[in-house]
Amino acid sequence: MKLMQGDCLERMKEIPDGTVDMVLTDPPYRVISGGNKSNETLSRSLGGNDGKIFKHNNILFKDWLSVVFKKLKPRAHCYIMTNYKNLFQLQVDALDAGFLGHNLLVWKKQNTTVNRWYMKNCEYTAFFRKGPAFKIRNSGSQTVHEFHNPCGGKLHPTEKPVDLMEFYIGNSSHEGQTVLDPFMGSGTTGVACANLGRDFIGIERDDGYFNIAKERIDGATKQQELF
Repeated sequence: MKLMQGDCLERMKEIPDGTVDMVLTDPPYRVISGGNKSNETLSRSLGGNDGKIFKHNNILFKDWLSVVFKKLKPRAHCYIMTNYKNLFQLQVDALDAGFLGHNLLVWKKQNTTVNRWYMKNCEYTAFFRKGPAFKIRNSGSQTVHEFHNPCGGKLHPTEKPVDLMEFYIGNSSHEGQTVLDPFMGSGTTGVACANLGRDFIGIERDDGYFNIAKERIDGATKQQELF
């Protein structure tokens, strides 16, 4: 496991090109502002915001996708989580970086987010590839999959369930291979890698989340060493 604190554009310079087997990341992106300033009660109930949920939220897809593309081996899978607002731009920028589209995956959650134009109970993962196509390990996997969203006591505003990350990692990598997450957050991808016997490179800019991720991943790694 290799954990790096700092700007991913700088820290990825330390990763040799063509050495990563898979990318799985939930990058920062603009979120849909909720609420209505003319109705304070409604605004609060719909989670009014300025399109940001944490301070390091300004990096664009095009800023880092071409870098990630270079780090991947000539034949590799890349999973990038996003929302509807940013899905089109992600696809455009990923294709410009050299990726080829494979599929759009839908994570169905057990809870919903209040919205006046249909309540949201899912999130999206854009599934890309670098180089020639190769099948996922479980070809019976479906594009819509259900995993429980962490609720209560979350370590990160956009924390994902470990078993969701294990689902993607298990389908697109083998034991001992290296998975990169340039926006590590609270380290869920790293925990999933530890559980599945994958090597992991994680980068996180925020020192608070970095420390949380390190503690979680170290704990998961030690737990696996007991077996």
